Amino acid sequence: MEQKLIIYNTLSRKKELFEPLNPGYVGMYVCGPTVYGNAHLGHARPAITFDLLFRYLVHLGFKVRYVRNITDVGHLVADADEGEDKIAKKAELEKLEPMEVVQKYTNNYQWNMQMLNILPPSIEPRASGHIIEQIETVKKILNSGYAYESKGSVYFDVEKFARENEYGALSGRKVDDLLSNTRELEGQEEKRSPLDFAIWKKAQPGHIMRWPSPWSDGFPGWHLECTAMSTKYLGETFDIHGGGIDLIFPHHEAEIAQSKAANGKPSVRYWMHNNMITLNGQKMGKSLGNAISLNEFFTGSHPLLEKAYSPMTIRFFMLQAHYRSTLDFTNEALQAAEKGLARLMKAVGTLETLKISEKSTVDIAGLKEKCYAAMNDDLNSPIAIAHLFDGVRIINSINDGAEKINEAGCQELKSFFKSFIFDILGFKQEERKDEGGQEILSNIVDLLLNLRIEAKANKDWGTADKIRDELTKLGFEVKDTKDGFEWKLKK
Repeated sequence: MEQKLIIYNTLSRKKELFEPLNPGYVGMYVCGPTVYGNAHLGHARPAITFDLLFRYLVHLGFKVRYVRNITDVGHLVADADEGEDKIAKKAELEKLEPMEVVQKYTNNYQWNMQMLNILPPSIEPRASGHIIEQIETVKKILNSGYAYESKGSVYFDVEKFARENEYGALSGRKVDDLLSNTRELEGQEEKRSPLDFAIWKKAQPGHIMRWPSPWSDGFPGWHLECTAMSTKYLGETFDIHGGGIDLIFPHHEAEIAQSKAANGKPSVRYWMHNNMITLNGQKMGKSLGNAISLNEFFTGSHPLLEKAYSPMTIRFFMLQAHYRSTLDFTNEALQAAEKGLARLMKAVGTLETLKISEKSTVDIAGLKEKCYAAMNDDLNSPIAIAHLFDGVRIINSINDGAEKINEAGCQELKSFFKSFIFDILGFKQEERKDEGGQEILSNIVDLLLNLRIEAKANKDWGTADKIRDELTKLGFEVKDTKDGFEWKLKK
């Protein structure tokens, strides 16, 4: 049966039938991480949200080009157009080259994504690898009349753009309101308006990350990279742009304006945003000092954690809430997710031992229809999971002899149930080998050594040395490498 996907479009503020520009093909761009620290729980939510969308689109038969960027330059503090590049600041603290910082934390991010069973994107471009495209985009915006050069920097003229185009449609903000609530920032006299944002910034003496341009030696503004890279890989207009709700303003609003100014037309048809993760009702993030890294979740090493939680428990925890709802972290919620996931996986094992009867007394078609209806309703994963637990009840009833299923029904149940759990929701069986425990051992050592990297990054030399010393005592040979670490058991 044909499945029609309905998604919530942030731009129109309503659910819409998803109809791609080109039949059978979807272009999707998602804002990835700024790699100046270890990935935390907040990074996991957009990754899991859009992995779910990616998986479901592929399941429905679409060919998807999924682009997720890496921000490794030009991300200024608080988007104030003044201040230190976060990666350059981290490089100075750690006495590393900026690209060493980028590689180190990109490796950590990608490793965490692999642990969470996030499918890799089709393309994962870096901002630093697309400086030429960003300079060309700046030229286009200047030629359109919606940007101006000032003292070697180039700024987007928000007020002029807003007089001639719609501005604020995504966030619902009006230019007059923004002006009345915007304070003048020190050192911003080179702007025509406090609303204007840099699309190219002249580098001050001592600024490490800089490139030559027609205007100055400098670096691109944060907003510009996504406009340049999405256009390069998906065209001037594409289907879906996603990211966290915190990016709606100013980042995505700026993207909409830049793309219209550069290319003369809207760039994105469907905007999708996942909501925040909170800790006791407060946003979780590095800037607030309450971010728990994924490494810490997997090892249980953070003081707020009562125990370690497996990657699939984290994934299950997130998918139990709709992607557009706020998700509040508690140990109790994670432990409930752990138990729920265990029930689901136990049912998968029970599927293989079901007794076949001549007739069926269970409605597998109705169960499938409910699960697909939930997913087609703006990726309503919590409702889909609730229906899968109806499937768990059916499986257990058949296993106990209270219900019956024939050969065809059993094959249909196996195919549907496993497809939803593994292919669509993206869960995987987590290895727990008893004989020697080699898979568990390998994961534990990797987790400890990633925790050691995090300790070193925080200049917690005592913890870093203790992890290495204890592993050495246990018979492991640990070697630091440029990209992270290597280890082996001594013979």
